[in-house]
Amino acid sequence: MSGDFVIEFLLGSHFMKQTVSFVAIAMLATLANAQFKQTPLTGTWSVTEIRITGPNARTITHPQPGLLIFTGNHYSLMIIESDQARAEVESPQTKKPTADELLATWGPFTAASGTYEISGNTLTTRPTVAKNPQVMAPGNVQLNTFKIEKNTLTITRTRNGNTPAANPTTIILTKIE
Repeated sequence: MSGDFVIEFLLGSHFMKQTVSFVAIAMLATLANAQFKQTPLTGTWSVTEIRITGPNARTITHPQPGLLIFTGNHYSLMIIESDQARAEVESPQTKKPTADELLATWGPFTAASGTYEISGNTLTTRPTVAKNPQVMAPGNVQLNTFKIEKNTLTITRTRNGNTPAANPTTIILTKIE
């Protein structure tokens, strides 16, 4: 028996093969959609304001570009915590940058990605990769409060691991997608 004959024999007809194919595709699409859970945070958010408290308190009303992206279970954050453009550092192949030049470029830049959970108005993040190695240390979690009003998201850091945030930072974002 040839393979085609066996398939024809098992499925009975061309119509049956099409039906089975359609059902299989529909089941896969349903499964993929079920794995992508929607949350109130799902989407892409652009940073519009940063409020920093503590000794160097300030409000950045015209921040440099920053994005926070939430999927069903994961998030990715890239923010430049400054209202000034970062200094450009020449390539190490052409010039060795000074410590001050590197700090001016990398200091205000924050990046982290990982998983998140929501409970009420508490957002718990578990970074798996970050610019700062301490942020992605095993078991490190960050707790934040959040509030959504129309297309505006306000997030305030309340804890870093087991330590309350001494100088909480609040980030205000606008949903762009």
